[in-house]
This record gives sequence, C-alpha cells and structure tokens, in this order.
Amino acid sequence: MVADAEKKKKGRLYMLAAALGWGLAGVCVKSITWGSLPIVAVRSFVSFFMFIIVRGSFKLNFSKVNILGAVTGAATGILYLQAIKLTTAGNAIVLQYIAPILVFLFAVIFQHRKPKVIETILTIAVFGGIVLSFSDSLDASHVLGNILGLASGFTFAAQIIILNDEKSDSEDSLIMSCLLSLIITLPFLLTDKTLEFTAKNIFWVMVLAVVQYGFSNIMFSRGIDLVDKVEGSLILTIEPIFNPIPVAIICGEMMGIRAILGSIIVIVCVTLYGLIPTIEERKRAKKENVN
Repeated sequence: MVADAEKKKKGRLYMLAAALGWGLAGVCVKSITWGSLPIVAVRSFVSFFMFIIVRGSFKLNFSKVNILGAVTGAATGILYLQAIKLTTAGNAIVLQYIAPILVFLFAVIFQHRKPKVIETILTIAVFGGIVLSFSDSLDASHVLGNILGLASGFTFAAQIIILNDEKSDSEDSLIMSCLLSLIITLPFLLTDKTLEFTAKNIFWVMVLAVVQYGFSNIMFSRGIDLVDKVEGSLILTIEPIFNPIPVAIICGEMMGIRAILGSIIVIVCVTLYGLIPTIEERKRAKKENVN
C-alpha cells in the first residue's frame, strides 16, 4: 500500500510538471519573433534527440497505427503553434482543449455509444464556450487563429483515439511525430533569411524545445502510467488555466471578457466530463455497501 501511494505521488508530480511545462507554449511562441514553422523545426529537432537519449535507442516500430498517430501529432503541434501566433495564447489552448469532448462525440456517432443526459448538456455548453471565445475577436487575423486552434483540437482528438488503440505505441508515435514535424518544417527554417538569431529568440526557442516540449512529454509519459486516467486528465486542466498567465505578465497580452468567460465554460465542462466516471463509480460503491 505504501509503495502504491508513493507511485501515485510521483505520478501526480510528473503530471503536474508536464501540465506546467506545456503551459509555457504561449509565452515562448509570443516571445520569439520567428514564424511558427521555423519554431516547430527547432523544437522538433531538439525534442527528437531528447527522446532518443532518454530512451537509449533509435529503434522504432513503423506500424500503420503508429504512423497515423505521428501524423495527427505533427498536425496538432503545427496547427497549435500557428494558432498562438494569430490569436491569443489563451484562446489557442482552450480551443484545442475541446479534444475530450470530440472523442466523446466520436464514440457516440461512430461507435454507437448511448450518451448520458449530463454528457449531452456538457457537450452543448462546451460549444457555447467556443462560440463566446470566437466572438471576442472578430478581426480577420484572430478568426484565422481561432480556426487553427479549433483545428488543432480536432487533430488532437484524432491522436487520442489512435493512441488508445491497443496496437499503438505512444512513445514510438511521439518520437515519429517529432521526426515528421522536422521534415515538414525544416525547409522553412533553412530558407527563411529574415530569422533573427538574437539572444532573446535563442533563449525562448530553447525553453520551448527543451522544457515545454521535450521535458514535459517525458514527464507525461512517466506519469500517465502511475496515476488514474481520470485523475491524470484533471491534473492536466492546469495547462489551459496556467497558459495565459505568463503571457500576460511577460508579453502583456490579455484575453477579452467574452474569451475569458468562454474559456471558463470550456475548462469547467471538460473537467466535469472527466469526473463523470469517478462520480458514477462512487455511487455504485455506495449503493453496493447499502445493500
């Protein structure tokens, strides 16, 4: 029992570190003057070798499901970083955060799962929160950024569905995702002559590559197997809450009132959705004890 408690404690710390690290994406990207694609290239290059060093092997399983996971992972990273450049960091992460609801809708539509009333209500509320976030910034640049952020939510949901396949290897898929992202974006890094290699840019690029992506994904891969999946998903809700804070402090970027309200609705509803299995399990256990 003590050993299990220690494992869970370590798992929670790993997941907390992952959430806080991921939450640095906004301030890093906003602080770098480069375009998003060269940023992705450097982040992918550094992170790829971090994963390989930690793993201690270049051997990868290029199965169909792992490749699909890599494609959706690469798409998610590229779309998300572009979204941060074109809309507020808070909007970008909240729009991506609809992924769990999209996974639920996939199960209902394609796997014929019968939705519960509370799940339906929460899904409608999430889309209401998204509408509020969109309506806060109606100029062309922000609308495009919001659309890309929403698209990253769809690709992230696809990645979750693929990686839940018993034939998939999430670590292999993640490493291949870095490699694919690097292949796609490297030409933009090599041909863009406007890139400024200032101390500030180099500092934030390295923070993004080493801490925000490499370190955080390693922490996530270690923590996810040590904690309950529901508990793990709830710990990760720290990311969209934390993400806009360093952006506001360091970059002075503030979200509008409607965007903040929309973000709160999305975060609360996704959190409640994650709690549903735990609540139901406790109800069943209580009922069994009474009987």
